[in-house]
Amino acid sequence: MARGCSLFLSVVLLLGGPAAALAQQDFSKIEVTSQKVAEGVYMLTGAGGNIGLSVGADTAFLVDDQYAPMTPKIKAAVAALTTKPVRFVLNTHWHGDHTGGNKDLGEAGTLIVAHENVRKRMTAEQFLEAFGMKVPPADPVALPVVTFSDSVTFHLNGEEIYAFHVPPAHTDGDSVIQFRKANVLHGGDTFFNGMYPFVDLSTGGSVGGMIAAADRMLALAGESTKIIPGHGPLATKADLKAYRDMLAIARDRVAAQVKAGKTLEQTTAAKPLADLDAKWGQGFLKADVFVSILYKDLARPAGK
Repeated sequence: MARGCSLFLSVVLLLGGPAAALAQQDFSKIEVTSQKVAEGVYMLTGAGGNIGLSVGADTAFLVDDQYAPMTPKIKAAVAALTTKPVRFVLNTHWHGDHTGGNKDLGEAGTLIVAHENVRKRMTAEQFLEAFGMKVPPADPVALPVVTFSDSVTFHLNGEEIYAFHVPPAHTDGDSVIQFRKANVLHGGDTFFNGMYPFVDLSTGGSVGGMIAAADRMLALAGESTKIIPGHGPLATKADLKAYRDMLAIARDRVAAQVKAGKTLEQTTAAKPLADLDAKWGQGFLKADVFVSILYKDLARPAGK
C-alpha cells in the first residue's frame, strides 16, 4: 500500500474518530504487503501503523494490528508466511490505528500484551485535545490481558523479543520492541520515519520524551540494525539519527519563541521550521500543526 494512503487513514482516525475512518474509507481496496526485514522477521504495511511479525517453529507474533477491517487481510498475509496461528499481539501504544484488530484477534484466542498504561487508556474514554476528538472505551475483548510496567521478554521462534517501556514520548504507554537475534527494532509511534510526528500531549506525550526514546533506540542500534517505524518506510540507524536531530532542532527553535514570550500565533507565523518542511513536512502532519503541538508542550508549566 502507498505510504500516503496509510498516513491519510491515520489522519482520518485522529480527526474524525474510528467511525468516521470506517465510514469514509474503502478498506476493501487496501492490501497488506509484507517485507522481509531479517530471518524470521517481517514488516507488514496496510492501513495504519506498521506491523512487526515474528515467525518460526513456535508461533506467529505480531507487533500491532492496524484497523479492525484490515484483520482478515493481516491474517492472510501472516498465513502466507507461516502455518502457525497468531498467538500473541503486542501493542506499542493505545491508538486505534495500532490496536483496531485487537477485538477480532482476541476473540480468536490471541493473547494481547501491552504496557499497563495502554490498558488504562483503552479502558476509559480518551480525549485527543489536538483534534478535539473523543475516543470511546475499547470493547473488553480488545483490552490487553497481560500488562507490564517496565519490560517483558518473549522466548519464541528461536528469538528473544524484548519489549521495554520508554518514558512518556508519543503517549504515556509507549513500548519499543527489540528482536535481539535478528538485530531489528520496532519503534512504534516514537518514530515517524521521514516526517513530523504526532505527539499526543493529551495522553502523556512530550517532545522531550520522543527525543529520549530515539536516543535509547540509537544506543541499541548498530550500523546494520533494521528499524521498523510506526509510520514510514523501513529505516536504518542513520534514518533514526536524522529524525532525532530534526526533533531536537524543532524543539529548540520553538522553545526560543516561547522563551521570548511569543504567542502561538506569532510562533506559527514565524515559520521556525521552514527549512525543514521540504523533507519532514510532507507526511502525517504539516508544519503548522507540528509547531502548535511543540508550542503547547513547551509552554506548559513544569510537571503538567
